[in-house]
Amino acid sequence: MENQLTTVETAKDLGLLPEEFDRIKEILGRTPNFNELSVFAVMWSEHCSYKNSIVWLKTLPKEGHRMLAKAGEENAGLVDIGDGLACCFKIESHNHPSALEPYQGAATGVGGINRDIFTMGARPVAQLNSLRFGDINLDRTKWLVKGVVKGIGDYGNAFGIPTVGGEVFFDESFNVNPLVNAMSAGIVKVGETVSATSYGVGNPVYIVGSATGKDGIHGAAFASKDITEDSVNDLPSVQVGDPFQEKLLLEATLEVIKSGAVIGMQDMGAAGIICSNSEMSAKGEHGMRIDLDKVPTRQENMKPWEILLSESQERMLIVVEKGKEAVVEAIFDKWDLNCAIIGEVTDTKRLEYYMHGELVADVPADDLVLGGGAPVYHREYREPAYMAEHRAFKIEDIQEPADLKAVADHLISHPNIASKRWVYNQYDSMVGTLNMTTNRPSDAGVVDVRGTDKALALTVDCNSRYVYADPEIGCSIAVAEAARNIVCAGGEAVAVTNCLNFGNPYIPEIYWQFVSAIKGMGAACTKFDTPVTGGNVSFYNQSSDEGPVFPTPTIGMLGILDNKKTLTTLDFKAEDNLIYMIGEAQNDIAASQYLASYHKVEKYPAPYFNLDKEFDMQQSIKGLIVEGLIDSAHDVADGGLFIALLESAMPNGFGFNVETEEGFRKDAYLFGEAQGRVVVSVKPENQEAFVEFMSTSGVDFTLLGTVTTNDEMIIDGQSFGKVPAAKNVYDNVLHSYLGE
Repeated sequence: MENQLTTVETAKDLGLLPEEFDRIKEILGRTPNFNELSVFAVMWSEHCSYKNSIVWLKTLPKEGHRMLAKAGEENAGLVDIGDGLACCFKIESHNHPSALEPYQGAATGVGGINRDIFTMGARPVAQLNSLRFGDINLDRTKWLVKGVVKGIGDYGNAFGIPTVGGEVFFDESFNVNPLVNAMSAGIVKVGETVSATSYGVGNPVYIVGSATGKDGIHGAAFASKDITEDSVNDLPSVQVGDPFQEKLLLEATLEVIKSGAVIGMQDMGAAGIICSNSEMSAKGEHGMRIDLDKVPTRQENMKPWEILLSESQERMLIVVEKGKEAVVEAIFDKWDLNCAIIGEVTDTKRLEYYMHGELVADVPADDLVLGGGAPVYHREYREPAYMAEHRAFKIEDIQEPADLKAVADHLISHPNIASKRWVYNQYDSMVGTLNMTTNRPSDAGVVDVRGTDKALALTVDCNSRYVYADPEIGCSIAVAEAARNIVCAGGEAVAVTNCLNFGNPYIPEIYWQFVSAIKGMGAACTKFDTPVTGGNVSFYNQSSDEGPVFPTPTIGMLGILDNKKTLTTLDFKAEDNLIYMIGEAQNDIAASQYLASYHKVEKYPAPYFNLDKEFDMQQSIKGLIVEGLIDSAHDVADGGLFIALLESAMPNGFGFNVETEEGFRKDAYLFGEAQGRVVVSVKPENQEAFVEFMSTSGVDFTLLGTVTTNDEMIIDGQSFGKVPAAKNVYDNVLHSYLGE
């Protein structure tokens, strides 16, 4: 079959459009055989080519004074953090595999994102994840949660990299199609990275690491179509991971890079060998001759297209300087890993694949990849009809509850608000001893940069409900909240990676969500001077029965603490400390968890957001931390002011006594999620200096009350209960749904 000429029907079966099949015939000057068509199918899939998204991705800001590699130039973003060091970081999705086989889908997502980091020569130091699931009462959701969390935990823990942060969100839109976004960050000396390139005629091409099997074949194409009842038949598209093999590969890879023998290197993720061959060759403006029968395989009689497209994990492609083969082979032999020469670099700019001496595929490298011959589309988009209903929302139509404590109790016990302890207790956050926030709760994960005064601050953020309500504002908020979390932890936001999870791009209303989100992201990243270093687009997150997921442009943000002494935590520290809110209160409950789950309202705009005021507020928080004027900082986010106060009180068992402001609905003041606000605590002796600083900042600030030792929550003279009782509920909500 693989040597037979193909038809337009074959192309359709592989996910290609008829016009794309015609374009392939034009490029080759003939009709492709099955091997060649399979190659184009995976490389021109949305997952690999970004053909439906690249025109808008190019509008995002990419310039920055710390940038060492622009988006698309390397496997991951690379940012100068000073002291001769750089941070390499990236986020990617593994949604479709996790929907079918949650354990392996999530585990291999972790493995793949870490390979992107150490392939460039950086040692991973931190992992984060952003997860979305459906109705937590459903058996399917519970199965997915348990499988995904165990997959992430088992792989990450065995690999030996701490998980320092993340988020979990539940909504019915994710009932069929969960989102599993994994982020990794690593450290490398500036100038010691290796590029995903290939050059030097006659240089040998090695495949190293695990043997190649039939797992993950057509995985990239599988990730570029909707989930249906027949998707279970795509289980071979789900890869199988081995974290212990990856640990060996990490050490061998870093050692071989230091040997000086490596010309270029790329991991084998989506689309396997063909992706690495083509992208490295196109970047280096060379070609390759590959003998597929020399690839170490796990199964006998694998066909050429199966070897080419396999997404078996823990593999790398390395181009080595001719004459240094013995050095490379000795290193991989020491680590007991496969290391096989499978071809050589040529000057043809073509990829020629042989099987037992027979030419089975001959394709041009440039025409397979983004920026070369891969198609680029300008898709139609239009605003969904539901947006008019969202804009028609009025707070006056919602009756304020007489019992606000009942609202507070509802939020404390909601799985979107409550502690995610059930999840993160399965992750090793202490391995490597670099995590500075294991026992010090902070709005961002903070990781020590050993041997320097610096630390990294890392976060992943996106409120899918906000983005559904208004994609442009919602995505701007995601960037702003990520920056706010880093600022509250004592850092400066410096760069962004993103994971853009949306439905089918051929549906104009879905594509409008995507375009609008990109506009919002671009505006916010420009304002915060956080260039986009790269990331991942994941379309087709929808099912035939349930429709699309809430649009979820997850923002992974890197921040830097130039002096780790500025690390700031969210917990109240002492009795009689003064509690202030920095930023403006609003009569706003739009898109809040309170509105969505307590009132069960489904149509609403995004919450109040002013980008300029948000930026100014964050600048004031930075100044307060540098001046040593605040003891804690915690952003007001999901669940509103009440939840921020509770989360600051719980760690050390304090209570609080606060007053709401006149002129606001109490439900809006306490439970609304208007943006641009941070709760801080101030020592009484620092109050005068604090007030003077804030008075000159031009940013609104309000004295709410004081920290107390009676562990009670008092608001406007009314008791909202005891903090220990609230903490007991808050800590055990997910346990009650999912068990131990």
